[in-house]
Amino acid sequence: MVIAAHPDDADFGPAATAAKWIDAGSVGWLVCCTSGDQGGEDPDADPLALAATREAEQRRAAGVVGYAGVTFLHQPDGALANELALREMLVREIRTFRPDAVLTHDPEVLFYAGGGVNHADHRAAGMAAVDAVYPAARNPMAFSSLARAGLAAHAVRRIYLFWPNVATCWVDVTATIERRIEALACHASQVREPRLLAERMRSWAAEEGMPIGAAAGDVFRLIVIDDEPAAGRVTEEPAADAPVP
Repeated sequence: MVIAAHPDDADFGPAATAAKWIDAGSVGWLVCCTSGDQGGEDPDADPLALAATREAEQRRAAGVVGYAGVTFLHQPDGALANELALREMLVREIRTFRPDAVLTHDPEVLFYAGGGVNHADHRAAGMAAVDAVYPAARNPMAFSSLARAGLAAHAVRRIYLFWPNVATCWVDVTATIERRIEALACHASQVREPRLLAERMRSWAAEEGMPIGAAAGDVFRLIVIDDEPAAGRVTEEPAADAPVP
């Protein structure tokens, strides 16, 4: 499960990794906390119309990556907060889909090492996702109405934090970097120069792949919560490039 703040975050982020794991047999689901209704330059634009456009773009991009589906939580763009209501929504998604791994924003990044400020919504989404994974989703007494409705507690084994300042895990995405670029091209309302963006994405992926000798790579900060594999599954080393489906 990928949990992102806005439409297009997942495609700028771990889309190539998600595509690789899905191709290998995993099932993926995308959760967008907001619909990106502030993602424009025109103050007179209708935010509801923009949200509808961005949701449609994200659904098309999700089809390119291969997700089984997308959930939009319709939280306020630009004002996302790690509060109980958001965490309950995320726990509902986690207990419904029951993922082995959750990929989300690194909530501890305030300033990027190479320059720039991390969006407040990114930090809030990442922290809410982490709090939803642990301890809430695995605690049957947390949001107990969900358990009474049939959504039993679920323990996520690993969290992969994307856009980290300090990476501890890499994924070779040489085979799927073009899928990430194709997915980004679906976000026409946000991507104004697709050709230049594609070149930049390939350059970034090549930089991430260099330390491991791959042509393209994604990097993450990996948090191992439960290293005991489910019955019949094989666990990987902490720096391996994908969980076994």
